Amino acid sequence: MNAQSYRLLSIHSKLDAEVRCEQQRRFPDVWRLLRLKKLKLAIKDRMHRLAFARPIRVA
Repeated sequence: MNAQSYRLLSIHSKLDAEVRCEQQRRFPDVWRLLRLKKLKLAIKDRMHRLAFARPIRVA
């Protein structure tokens, strides 16, 4: 695992913890939840692109 994938995984897990914490509140902030989930999905997409990126071939 390289540094970039580790950083993305770390951010993703922190966002996941924040989502769970916000959901457990008595009156969760819906707009904050939406923003956190959107950020989490963006990080997941970046991790997927990084994992399945084709290497650049130099002739």
